[in-house]
Amino acid sequence: MAMATSRLLWASRAASYLKISTFPRAFSTVLKDLKYAETHEWVKVEGDSATVGITDHAQDHLGDVVYVELPEVGACVTQGSNFGAVESVKATSDINSPVSGEVVAVNEELHEKPALVNGSPYEGGWIIKVKVSDAGELNSLMDDEKYSKFCEEEDSKH
Repeated sequence: MAMATSRLLWASRAASYLKISTFPRAFSTVLKDLKYAETHEWVKVEGDSATVGITDHAQDHLGDVVYVELPEVGACVTQGSNFGAVESVKATSDINSPVSGEVVAVNEELHEKPALVNGSPYEGGWIIKVKVSDAGELNSLMDDEKYSKFCEEEDSKH
């Protein structure tokens, strides 16, 4: 018993010295007023305009984002289809649109500051704005509670 306690104390001190957290990271942020796709994109709808980005969960798994491929303004996007990509130090991941419509704006700031996707995935790190062509598609997306549960189940598989 004393041996186990001694090892735990040693491990805790070593972690502290190495500046390693001994506590697991808190679950990623999920906002209540958004809808979420299974591919980890979020959408915020205001009237017939939708702002789209990748979730905190997605950016956390990707690591430091170094490049974001953006579509052209005027391009048409389709729910579930690829419209761009996010490149990180770990991997490149497609970005799929959670809604169908016409791209009316892209976040040009991401060309110079792709890390905004990491630091502010729901605000400064938004990716595109879309004029929604079929509001009914929103019914197939998850709310915050379903998305949180989806992420927990997905993470438990890894």
